[in-house]
Amino acid sequence: MANDAKVERVLVATDFSENAQGAIDWAAEVARRHGARLELFHALQAPPLVVAPEIVPVPAEFYERDREHARRLLDEKASALRATGLSVDVSLRSGAASDAIVAEAARADVDLVVVGARGTTVLERLFLGSVAAHVVRDATCPVLAVPPGQAGAPRPIRRLLVPTDFSDDANRAVEAAVTILGPAAADKKVVLLHVWSVPRGVGLGWPASGIEPDLTGFVEGARRQLEEAARPLREAGFDVETKELEGEPAHTIDDEARAVDADLIAMGTHGRSGLKRLFFGSVAERVLPSAPCAVLTVRRSDESREEGAR
Repeated sequence: MANDAKVERVLVATDFSENAQGAIDWAAEVARRHGARLELFHALQAPPLVVAPEIVPVPAEFYERDREHARRLLDEKASALRATGLSVDVSLRSGAASDAIVAEAARADVDLVVVGARGTTVLERLFLGSVAAHVVRDATCPVLAVPPGQAGAPRPIRRLLVPTDFSDDANRAVEAAVTILGPAAADKKVVLLHVWSVPRGVGLGWPASGIEPDLTGFVEGARRQLEEAARPLREAGFDVETKELEGEPAHTIDDEARAVDADLIAMGTHGRSGLKRLFFGSVAERVLPSAPCAVLTVRRSDESREEGAR
């Protein structure tokens, strides 16, 4: 997303929970900032079959009742948002939440998807966390995942944490954050973070157990690359701090977000499909469950094209 790109349409998914309200409030703030149209979306999942003692289909009227109830809740929330001056559409689709959200985002050609990152109860964490991870992985537009406790007006974005592996991902993430959340200002700071790790122990390859490699050159190289990445941000007016840390990437990113009191994490993500999806999860997906703040993810444009070609 280029710096001069416009945010014209924002999709926010809700399951009508308290945590989903935080996502709605963030989406409304972004839409208000850009004069964008807001689409309030709910995925209606088919009711489960009843087993007692054999499988019995749930009567159609139960499904229609759920649909009517969901539509009423959507309309109520849309009316409240329109009263604040926003242009709001409502959409109700059937299907698994993550698939329905991604499909609707593509159909409506939205510029941003906003979802709840996770719930507060064990079941909500499993369900909402899974939905958010799938949307981050599969959506071809930027995704803003909002953690619990964010209902109400979002706090200003003054401190932005940007994990980078020195690819174009970090640049895209910063560009998207600037486009969506506003340009540089005197009170805004970007923390550029590079996380690295060295496999240790016999059977894990180099270095062997008990052998400590000299990593001075590697660390110095990482610092040089961080400074190179920081240069255009500083030229754009941002106050930039660079950090290189050793550790497991996702945990280190979450810990650093807490340490610097980040208002937002902005990072690139790797979309995967097929067998790769079973064995690899992007760092962004692993950051979501424990992130202390909202996470903005940007999918690589080349990966988006490849996925669309499948």
